[in-house]
Amino acid sequence: MAIPAAAAAAYRAAAAITTPTAGIAPAALPGGNFSDFLSGAIKDSINTIRQGEQAATQQVAGKANIVDVVNSVNSAELTLDTVVAVRDKVVAAYQSIMNMPI
Repeated sequence: MAIPAAAAAAYRAAAAITTPTAGIAPAALPGGNFSDFLSGAIKDSINTIRQGEQAATQQVAGKANIVDVVNSVNSAELTLDTVVAVRDKVVAAYQSIMNMPI
């Protein structure tokens, strides 16, 4: 049953978004532009996925704690799901704009 684990991960991610230490400084959004925000979010996503891969590799070698590996891989999976959901929304918005009459 992966649903309870995914729900718990989603809850933790939502709680992290509301805290100021969620990876984005509160002052960075109002003063910065959208492209900087998007670029930072993509870099954070890539780093999270890499950390999950590194933790899994260390576990295979017998050098990592299983709890840390599960947390890292779960975080990477949640990040990937978020990236896919955002991509789907962007594609849907693009298709909606392309279907508008002129």
